Amino acid sequence: MNRITIFGDIHGNLPALEAVFQDMEARGLTDLYCLGDLVGYGTFPNEVVNLIRQRGIPTLMGNYDQGVGNNSDDCGCAYRTDVDRRRGELSIAWSNAHTSDENKTFLRDLPAHIPLQIGDLKVLLVHGSPRKVNEYLFEDRPDDTFERIMDVAQADVLVCGHTHLPYHKMLPSGRHVINAGSVGKPKDRDPRAGYITLTITGREVQVEFIRVAYAVERTAQAIEATPEDGGMPHHFAQLLREGAG
Repeated sequence: MNRITIFGDIHGNLPALEAVFQDMEARGLTDLYCLGDLVGYGTFPNEVVNLIRQRGIPTLMGNYDQGVGNNSDDCGCAYRTDVDRRRGELSIAWSNAHTSDENKTFLRDLPAHIPLQIGDLKVLLVHGSPRKVNEYLFEDRPDDTFERIMDVAQADVLVCGHTHLPYHKMLPSGRHVINAGSVGKPKDRDPRAGYITLTITGREVQVEFIRVAYAVERTAQAIEATPEDGGMPHHFAQLLREGAG
């Protein structure tokens, strides 16, 4: 039996990350991997990056990490409305202004993929998809689309993030696609932080989806403490309270 622990999409939410680490330690979990998006939306970018760096956790570059690492005004996000787009522009502008140059260098140098051999299976960790850092792999995509993506991945198991919606999908080919959910910005109407353990015995795959309560109000109020004009959009605080992203 081989087990690893995978988490991601922290998005500057230090209280959520601290609670997740405490839960992992209480469970005796080791072999940690992070799927990226350490920054954006939350107001603790440096604290989150520093905690990941201090622990030496293998970490991928998320689309937000790519944007902030390169001082870009584009986070590679998809927006449904012009209002959402404007909020996203304010979020990355705030994150760019409040992330240290040293941490931007760290974000800029993160890898796009982490390939692993676990038991008899090839596992590939990505942020969005094997094709693009900001591709959304929603669970309801057709099986044949997922099969083509797995052909690109050249893996038996693909673990992704980016959508902030956890799932485990077994394809007709017997291959697995897993989304680890989100530590700091869940979108499944459950405000608790989420992460997974992946256990592989031979060719058998088991996924445990773990949710952890954290001090949501600490994160929400820190967002609301930024200026109305030029701060982090206060709308994000209510989304955290609702688990709506």
